[in-house]
Amino acid sequence: MATAVMTRLDPQSRAAARGWSDLTIRNLFVIPTILFLIVFNIFPLIYSLGYSFTDFRASTNAPANFVGLQNYRELLNDPFIWSNFAITAKYVIVSVVGQVIVGFGMAMLLNRDIPLKGLLTTLLLLPMMLSMAVVGLFWKLLYDPSFGIINYALGLGTFEWLSNPNMALYAVALTDIWMWSPFVMLLSLAGLSAVPKHLYEAAAIDRAGPLYTFFRITLPLVAPILMIAIIFRTMEAFKTFDLAYILTSQPTTELISIRLYKMAFQEWQTGRSCALAYIVLIMILAITNIYVKYLNKVKER
Repeated sequence: MATAVMTRLDPQSRAAARGWSDLTIRNLFVIPTILFLIVFNIFPLIYSLGYSFTDFRASTNAPANFVGLQNYRELLNDPFIWSNFAITAKYVIVSVVGQVIVGFGMAMLLNRDIPLKGLLTTLLLLPMMLSMAVVGLFWKLLYDPSFGIINYALGLGTFEWLSNPNMALYAVALTDIWMWSPFVMLLSLAGLSAVPKHLYEAAAIDRAGPLYTFFRITLPLVAPILMIAIIFRTMEAFKTFDLAYILTSQPTTELISIRLYKMAFQEWQTGRSCALAYIVLIMILAITNIYVKYLNKVKER
C-alpha cells in the first residue's frame, strides 16, 4: 500500500495536469542516464576492445589490420611489462597498507569525545579534496633537496627523495598515503560509530584488556567496512598515474598506468595500448573479485 501511494502522482501537481504518468516521469530520468552511460562508457569500451586486436596507430592514416591475439601475446611475454606490474604491485601494497594503518589509527583517535572534534575531522579530510596535480606539485616542493621542509624536519641535509631510484617509489607512496588516508578514516569512523556501546560495557565488567577488546570486538565489527575501503583504495592505487608522473620520472616509479600512457600517446601504439588496458582491467577485476569474496566471508562471521 505504501509503495502504491509513493508511485502515484499528486493530482494537483503540474505533471498530472500535463497528463504525465509516473512511468513517464521515471523514464525522463532513467533514459538520459542510460544513453549517457552508453555513449561515454560502454561504446568507448567496446570500440577500444576492437582496436586491441589490430595494429592500429593513431599517428598515421594507415588502416587498422586485424592481428588477432598477437598484441596480448607480445605484452604477456614482454619482461618490461611484467617489471611495470611488479613496480605497481609494490606501490599498491605500500600505499594501501599505509593508508589503512594511518586512516584506521586516526579514526580510533577521533572515535571519542575530544575538543573541536568536528573541526579536526574536517581539517583531516582536506587532503582528499585537493586535485591530484596540486598535491603532486605541493609534495614535489616538500621533497626538494635544497629547500624542502621534509629534509629540514628530519635533519637529512640534501637527501634526494625523488632522484634516488631506491626511494622515489616510497616517496610517491607516502604522498598517496597522506592524500587518501582520510578516506579510510571516514569509512572507519562510520564503522566505529556503529559498534554497540553495550559490548564495551560488558567487556569492561569482565575486566577485558584494551588489546582483547580491540581484537575481539572493535576489529571484527569494523572489518566489513574496512574491507570496502581497502577494495576502493586498491583499485585506485592500481590506476595511479598523476602523482607518479608529476613527482618523478625514475624507471623504478614507472607504474603500469605510466607505461600505458607512454605506449598510447608517445609511441602511438594504439592497438597494443588498448590490449594493455584490457589486461590491466582484467587484473583489477580479478583482484577486486578476491576482495569481494573475502568480504562476504567476513560478513558471514
